[in-house]
Amino acid sequence: MTAIRPMDPAFPIDRQVAIDASAVVLVNLFTLDKADEQTFLQVWQDDAAFMKQQPGFISTQLHRALGDSPPYLNCAVWETTVAFRAAFTHPQFRAKISAYPSSAVASPHLFQKVAVPGICVA
Repeated sequence: MTAIRPMDPAFPIDRQVAIDASAVVLVNLFTLDKADEQTFLQVWQDDAAFMKQQPGFISTQLHRALGDSPPYLNCAVWETTVAFRAAFTHPQFRAKISAYPSSAVASPHLFQKVAVPGICVA
């Protein structure tokens, strides 16, 4: 089973999903043993296919760190935290977590875009 290590221990994902917000981005950093990369990728692909079918899902993109160390970063865009919460707590998704390699550690966190005048739009 994948261990979950919050990005912000004072405000873990279980507390974040309780906040109703629109246009949220899940950022999830995965660390794992190099030997588990192929298994991780297969399981993540299965999870992503499940999430893609859920109401409110917009997109996802997986990124691999450069170099020999294999951390992965997943960025997934959701219409609302309500939609994300329904998918994240869905019994079928929760059952899938056990398929991740035992070395995998996930650090999920929800974000919203910030408008910075002249640089970023919200």
